[in-house]
Amino acid sequence: MKTIIKILCLLCLPSLLLAANKPDLFLLKTYDDKKSVVGWMMSEKFDGIRGFWNGKQLLTRGGQQIIAPDWFVENYPPFAIDGELWTKRADFEEISSIVRRKNPDERWHKITHQIFEVPNQDGGLLDRLKVLRNYLKNQANTPIKIIKQYPIAHQNQVKKFLRDIVHKDGEGVVVRNPATAYQTGRLSSALKVKKYLDTECVIEKILPGKGKYVGKMGSLLCKTKGGAMVKIGSGFTDVQRKNPPAIGTSVTFKYYGLTKKGKFKYPVFLRIRTQRDLCINRYDWQNPIFAQLVISLNLVLAGLRLGLKNLQVGEKWVS
Repeated sequence: MKTIIKILCLLCLPSLLLAANKPDLFLLKTYDDKKSVVGWMMSEKFDGIRGFWNGKQLLTRGGQQIIAPDWFVENYPPFAIDGELWTKRADFEEISSIVRRKNPDERWHKITHQIFEVPNQDGGLLDRLKVLRNYLKNQANTPIKIIKQYPIAHQNQVKKFLRDIVHKDGEGVVVRNPATAYQTGRLSSALKVKKYLDTECVIEKILPGKGKYVGKMGSLLCKTKGGAMVKIGSGFTDVQRKNPPAIGTSVTFKYYGLTKKGKFKYPVFLRIRTQRDLCINRYDWQNPIFAQLVISLNLVLAGLRLGLKNLQVGEKWVS
């Protein structure tokens, strides 16, 4: 029995160590364009690996140590900084391959540390970033870069900025209230703005849930029209998890681009496709014959409405 307990303790030790090292970070909520963000700051959202420097070592969001080369961190500050380890847009898989290696290689020369926060400093966002900016004045060779923040003068600026970023293969935009003091957790003062794509697929298999979803649906395994398989595990309500759509049902999901292997990035359930949607899509709206039929039908209906109107007017004159 003692041996079993020792084995269990050894198995649990890595998880306990990770939990102890896990940094308390701020997280982003999703932007709603109904919320005014005039007077806030916006910046590009970099699609990299979260890198938190605690003043001594580099950690992932989950608390795992990132084994970076000594030269990479030799001019890092004695205080905490938070950002994304990044190379270029649309390069997440390469970034992940570099950063997660236990034995760092020469590819680290491609990595920059794009900083969006300086935790535990006084003042608003720009004041905190200024602390790092002042430190970097005396550091010639460093991979640390401070992400540029742009003031939002009007609401439409966010949409235009997002279009520009997405057009350049960027991931999205972050908007933040610059007056807010440093906080951790998921914040209403820090929002992510992403432009997603959506498509349809047919449910092939319902996979059981784990943890808090035991006894409920965990995810759906679906097939797209092109034959690609996709596993959708988020975006469902509790009611939908208790009573999932049946196998063979057509659903719509959103995603944020494709990986280099052609897989959907971050698929999220949107809705069940109704019979009305399916009926509409059976018709070829670009077919000239079908288009002419629709036009003719509309003309007939317009004529009937006009005839009824004239009839009503005539009745008034008669009476």
